Amino acid sequence: MRRRLTIAVAVLGIAAFATGLAVGGNGESNKKTFEYAIGLWGDLPYSDAQEAALPALIADMNSAQLAFTVHDGDLKAGSNSPCDNALYVRAQGWFASLEGAAMFTPGDNDWTDCDRPSNGGFNSRERLDHERAFFFSTASSLGTRPMPQEVQSTPDCLGVNRPMPCVENRRWTVKGVTYATVNVQGSCNNLCDMTPDSAEYAARNAADIAWLQQTFAAAKASDSAAVMIIGQADPGFDKSDVLRSPLRDPATLVETDANPDGYHDFLTALRSLTIDFRRPVVYVHGDSHYFRVDKPLLDEQGRRLENFTRVETFGDNAPNGTNDVQWVKALVDPHSRDVFAFQPQIVPANRVAVPAS
Repeated sequence: MRRRLTIAVAVLGIAAFATGLAVGGNGESNKKTFEYAIGLWGDLPYSDAQEAALPALIADMNSAQLAFTVHDGDLKAGSNSPCDNALYVRAQGWFASLEGAAMFTPGDNDWTDCDRPSNGGFNSRERLDHERAFFFSTASSLGTRPMPQEVQSTPDCLGVNRPMPCVENRRWTVKGVTYATVNVQGSCNNLCDMTPDSAEYAARNAADIAWLQQTFAAAKASDSAAVMIIGQADPGFDKSDVLRSPLRDPATLVETDANPDGYHDFLTALRSLTIDFRRPVVYVHGDSHYFRVDKPLLDEQGRRLENFTRVETFGDNAPNGTNDVQWVKALVDPHSRDVFAFQPQIVPANRVAVPAS
């Protein structure tokens, strides 16, 4: 009898594993499988060597049979690199070579910092207008198989001469998971650096927050399993990240350093919406050039928001050549407890410190 019981229990365990059901516990599924994968990258390329390494990076992503990819902004270095039209043409070529759908959200090096003399002294609003016309002229993504997207239409952002829709803010859903891009920038979100533009910031910030609210409302209405938001800026979440991001009180989300705070309202809205949503929420960004996956967002009482995850992609590190020309794979299973799992992908051809054998 004991032998038969043991065999029966073993068969039950195998069947449960195969179907993704939990044996015991609280009955929630926490499978080790996934339905699809996506690629996350950004802050690339910052040098000629990094640009030369992009084909290997793109080939590596293409070989992974991804549902889509997202570049979280910064198509070049912030200084001593021109913001001429050729920059965007080159980037279009990278996105066009990505198999499947390819998404992109602008970075500060692409437009807000273009007013620096070493970048050509452009009008930053004009450069963003150009990006909107060049990359975001249709309601579909980039890539070899463009994906339909919802495009923000109101409220307006500001262009050179007039208000205009923030067409770079996009939303799409894949197998029960909602994704959205938001135009949130480094360099204090356009409130500091060479020529701060508080009017441009105010209009775009209001639009970004409205887009967050609409995205979470859409996710709840469609019973999405999770939400992923992708922007460029590292807004800072606490007082610990002295070298890489703004310092702020984690309870109030008020910035505590001497710089203008271009992120408080956005972060406050993101926190409230995350708490209300209750399911997994991920914020993906670049900007501070340090790959990490963590849970830095606290509530007003100092308690960590268990359903919030920050993912920062690889990027920059130009002094070390191709060292950080890498990407992050997100494995997605809408039926699992945490929905997302993240894996850093080190491109064999781009290894520097420990070359591939």
